[in-house]
Amino acid sequence: MLYYEIYPTGIGKILIGENGSAITDLCMEDTLDLTGATRGETPLLKKAADCLRAYLAGGQDAFADLPLDPQGTDFQKKVWAALLDIPYGQTISYKELAVAVGNPAASRAVGSANGKNPIFVIIPCHRVIGANGALTGFAYGLDLKKKLLAIEGARLQI
Repeated sequence: MLYYEIYPTGIGKILIGENGSAITDLCMEDTLDLTGATRGETPLLKKAADCLRAYLAGGQDAFADLPLDPQGTDFQKKVWAALLDIPYGQTISYKELAVAVGNPAASRAVGSANGKNPIFVIIPCHRVIGANGALTGFAYGLDLKKKLLAIEGARLQI
């Protein structure tokens, strides 16, 4: 069973979902199929929203003890786990991420998995950039990606 709530933030209305034990979704409002889901704040959703607000205020370790359970293929989960290893305020290229998951020739597949990340911000898909240091692809637009990286103090070639 999916439980969810929508929270206003400085980056827009954010939907956070959980399965009773872990966060399963964090996305912009109106981007998730909520068929069969129950709306209403739970203690875990409140904690996740508080963590998100702390992150948006510059909190580096805001999500440290938040349980996560993103749903996807084994390959996607491997990519998402590697995203969690990218330090706050730093970026890597799709190629570097492909190397991190053990498949240096899989930059496109890594990019696809990155784009399907169901828990954006917490699983920091915004920290992946083009090989030339330019901002590339982000499900919610490059302006939001730039804003998230600015919150973290990442140095960009824009």
